[in-house]
Amino acid sequence: MKFIIVYLLAFIGGVFLAIQAGFNTQLSVLLKQPILAVISTSITSAVLGCVLILIFGKENIQPNTFGQVPWYLWFVGGLFSVIGISLYFYTIPKLGISKMIALGLCGQLAFSLIAGKFGWLNLPIEPITTKRVLGILAMIIGIFLINTK
Repeated sequence: MKFIIVYLLAFIGGVFLAIQAGFNTQLSVLLKQPILAVISTSITSAVLGCVLILIFGKENIQPNTFGQVPWYLWFVGGLFSVIGISLYFYTIPKLGISKMIALGLCGQLAFSLIAGKFGWLNLPIEPITTKRVLGILAMIIGIFLINTK
């Protein structure tokens, strides 16, 4: 039962990211600049994240742990976020949201299989299994079906 809730939350998170991509693509098109839409998203996320920390997580903040975090971890995620989200906002008007999300998810799954196999990014090692390979192939077939009329 507990995993069903976690799966449902993950699914809802994906829905919210697709909604966010749709709204921010509109902003990107109107501004004629995907990076401005990313900046808007990032500022809004930072402000709302701070509000949520103040409401729900004050007692969990440990100032001494900030110094233990390698300096690059404060920035490298933002770098990949700006590039990735800018690419989403740039490609959605050209491909449509369903094609872009399908291709984006395929890229995420393919990378996650490789990163998991080798433990990249300090993540747990997960073997590449036949089921996982079949899942990627199913995704590729799905992308083909989404992209054909």
